[in-house]
Amino acid sequence: MSDTSAEDRIWTVPNLLSFLRLLGVPVFLWLVLGPKADGWAIGILVVAGFTDWLDGKIARAFNQTSRLGRIIDPAADKLYVFATIFALLLRDVIPWWLVAVIVGRELFVACSFPVLRKHGYKALQVHFLGKAAMFNLMYAFPLLFLASHTGWYADIARIVGWAFALWGTGLYWWAGVLYVVQVRRLVTSAKKE
Repeated sequence: MSDTSAEDRIWTVPNLLSFLRLLGVPVFLWLVLGPKADGWAIGILVVAGFTDWLDGKIARAFNQTSRLGRIIDPAADKLYVFATIFALLLRDVIPWWLVAVIVGRELFVACSFPVLRKHGYKALQVHFLGKAAMFNLMYAFPLLFLASHTGWYADIARIVGWAFALWGTGLYWWAGVLYVVQVRRLVTSAKKE
């Protein structure tokens, strides 16, 4: 199989895992906002975080990377983050300022997309810092969700959850700034040619 046809693959295990993660988003929202089945909702977040890690491992270990995977995996991550922060905001689990900071970062990075398109580029590769930030946020939200309950675990979950949330948000912004700097360098070097 040539490299080009390998890049065009759709039916891979990592893509299936990312697709299943996408299907979990509406289920998660329904569980949190409808019947308030928090245990099941937290379970979905944990499975989503695990499958996010697993699909990357499988893709690299078994040479199952693909163009679709590079689109659907980060899309699933972002969709989970946005669905989770808005659901947790509506349930008064997290404050509005955390949502504003995360959404603000997305808007900041989105401003570079038209510049990329104008110069004939597609979206750039996800940076390692972006993956680390997403890892932190995917662990922060289930912990903050647990912290909103009254069990013996709530205080521990609150401390660890906020540590992951603050560190992840900082990394998320740092990755966003690096992305915009990378776009600027790319466009500047293209103008010189």
